[in-house]
Amino acid sequence: MAKHQKVQIWEKYDGGESAGEKCPRCGSFLAEHEDRKSCGKCGYTKHS
Repeated sequence: MAKHQKVQIWEKYDGGESAGEKCPRCGSFLAEHEDRKSCGKCGYTKHS
């Protein structure tokens, strides 16, 4: 039995689109925190 269910990355987004902001450095989506937005891939941080 597998530990985790395999999910395709496109299934996580409604209709294949995301309302999230993209990172200007690498193009990944920025994670939204209370006081900032940050990229988990390259470490870019944008303070709000």
